[in-house]
Amino acid sequence: MNLAKDFGPFLTLGLQLAISVVAFFFLGYWLDGKLGTWPWLTIIGAFLGATGGLIKFLREAIALGRKADAEFKQHEKSSRES
Repeated sequence: MNLAKDFGPFLTLGLQLAISVVAFFFLGYWLDGKLGTWPWLTIIGAFLGATGGLIKFLREAIALGRKADAEFKQHEKSSRES
């Protein structure tokens, strides 16, 4: 079992969530500077980044969990047949 291969996708989920929050926060901050709407677009950007990142995080975590369950069941089935 290769740990990096097995757990790598799970480890990147948190990083993707953090990047989406930070990116949308700074996009809102930049737009606030251009439009003079401080702090509204910064707040909206942070919430959009957190919401979108969390939705993506949950979808990918569920998909990865299902894939891991299927692989585990396949492994158990093949070990019982041996």
